[in-house]
Amino acid sequence: MHKLVVLYPPPTDRAHFARYYVEKHLPLVATLPNLRASRHSLNVEGAGAPAPYFAIWEGEFDSEASMGEAMQSEIGQAIANDAQNYASGGAVVMHYEVASAG
Repeated sequence: MHKLVVLYPPPTDRAHFARYYVEKHLPLVATLPNLRASRHSLNVEGAGAPAPYFAIWEGEFDSEASMGEAMQSEIGQAIANDAQNYASGGAVVMHYEVASAG
């Protein structure tokens, strides 16, 4: 399994971010090709200190290749461009292969 994670720093307007993200962005994300699972939180908490992020999104794909295909697709490019509509502080994007325990 391969995961794609997006971390969003605190936005200028939290209410606008949350509304836009839930009403507009997540429905767009749901149409992403090859996406196996999607999770998000708009209330990220730090462990022992304030979190540097406001929100997190995590998507699961079968492989790095399937994630790459998804992100290069027309809908993947639309999702990346849409982030500019609400992510006033930018975003940190990373991906990784999930290792099996044992």
